Amino acid sequence: ALRLYDDPPHVVHILTYHAGLIDGDDYARNDHVALRADLDVIAALGLRIVPLQRVVDALLGRCAWSALDALTCDDGTAFDAVPGRIHGRHGPQPSLLAVLQQWIDEDPHARSQASLTSFLIASPAARAAMDRECLFDRNDLDSGWWVAAQQTGRMDFGNHSWDHNHPAVPPDPAIPLARGDFFAVDDEAKAEYEIGQAQDFLARTLGRRPTCFAYPYGHVSEFLRSSYLPRRGATIGLEAAFTTEPGRVRPDSDRWALPRSVCRWHWTSPDALEALLSAD
Repeated sequence: ALRLYDDPPHVVHILTYHAGLIDGDDYARNDHVALRADLDVIAALGLRIVPLQRVVDALLGRCAWSALDALTCDDGTAFDAVPGRIHGRHGPQPSLLAVLQQWIDEDPHARSQASLTSFLIASPAARAAMDRECLFDRNDLDSGWWVAAQQTGRMDFGNHSWDHNHPAVPPDPAIPLARGDFFAVDDEAKAEYEIGQAQDFLARTLGRRPTCFAYPYGHVSEFLRSSYLPRRGATIGLEAAFTTEPGRVRPDSDRWALPRSVCRWHWTSPDALEALLSAD
């Protein structure tokens, strides 16, 4: 049923996808297929997709709230934006950005603001190691597509840390971080290593500093949420941080731990997404 808002509620949904987690060619196993169906659910509910930055601006009082959603994707694989990218097991994929653009083209006036934010892992060495160990060693985590995707005006980028503190990445002897756990980022030196230097690298590569950070694994350490980001965020260019806890962003939400619902984790079908978006 169509649901339009005369008096928009002060809530926002942020939906998250993983373009590189491709296990088949149907909704349950392929986030490209899921996104196409989910966009139709969003349209049928009378919701709008806007840039993630628009949500942050509303939260910080720079603009009005409205009935809207924002789309994000994590890890920054080439499947986010490169159309026809060949998956190592399941062949060519359309890219999340291409799926979104096709949907926009169906109603360009009503969908003119729609965009997608990709949260990037900064370290070239970490991306190379993760590509070898976790994907198919086909450069699916390279950075060669970043600038072109940004220039489309339909994709923005956020910070997903220096190296995801991922177990596939060899430890750095200069920083005592137990791999595989972002809760371990619990002091200033570790935070600067994972977040601060990622900001610097992404600024050099993209020509601007990301304003949004997404916690790897959804692990929100109390130090980052309550100390480091409130103190250092503005200095390094960050305005908000995002978890993988489901829920709605509201005017009183903690901007350093904003909720995001994740495809396949928090909904597994179009009907389930409709229920999630329609719930009070």
